[in-house]
Amino acid sequence: MKYYDLNLKGNNYTADRELILESHRLGWDYFNLLFSPEKYEIASEYKDDLIADLEDILALNPRNKIGLEFGVEIKSKNQNELHKISQKFRNKTKFLSVLGGDLGINRAVCENRRIDVLSRPYFKQRVCGINHVLAKEAFENNVTIELCLNDILSSYLSYRSKIMAHFREIIKLHQKFNFPLIITTGSSSIWDIRSPKDILAIFKSLGLSYEKSNKCIFDYPKSIIEFNNKREDMIVLGLKKIDKNVDKSIDKNIDKIMDIDMGGEDET
Repeated sequence: MKYYDLNLKGNNYTADRELILESHRLGWDYFNLLFSPEKYEIASEYKDDLIADLEDILALNPRNKIGLEFGVEIKSKNQNELHKISQKFRNKTKFLSVLGGDLGINRAVCENRRIDVLSRPYFKQRVCGINHVLAKEAFENNVTIELCLNDILSSYLSYRSKIMAHFREIIKLHQKFNFPLIITTGSSSIWDIRSPKDILAIFKSLGLSYEKSNKCIFDYPKSIIEFNNKREDMIVLGLKKIDKNVDKSIDKNIDKIMDIDMGGEDET
């Protein structure tokens, strides 16, 4: 089983390389580096070189090859700004994440099929950030909710207990409404990284079984990546472009069926 961490904080070539290598050493297999809209296009210039460098370093490693993608993390102040940025970057990246916290932003993201992830809906809030209405919207629009382990690790005392309470509430909503849920490390340095085993143990204490925790770091993240790999071929959700040669063969088959039908009508 491969484990996906879809929230590593991108910085620069050297720091990103070090972060991925340490994450891989601790058991992760697929990585998504998140950048601000301002830094994304600059980072994209060294993406291919970084992938080639990592492949050379890990060439003798018996484990499967790693996967790497660059994504955009949107921190918008209002819904209009969110709409503009998502429109601009949807076709430039395979991963769009929006930092939650503001209840209006949380709602706008859950209602938007163009967004992949609502990250940390509880951010700086006294409540978990979503309710049964938004949980239904997230399920219907296939918007994934993200819980970030670093929010627990970097907090203390009463604030940490509030974060853990928010996690429990979101987990209960996930179990009831079945919207996609991912767990990430949110690592910005090698000291923030935790292994998949650590995540499984911590989230078991928060009410998530090993089986469901595994889905949050494997099945759901994998589904996001696979869906976005096919997004370019989709005209609208559920309608996909097909190869021209296939299209011609379909037309020929339709013509044959029409000929048979017409012939049958003449005989009668």
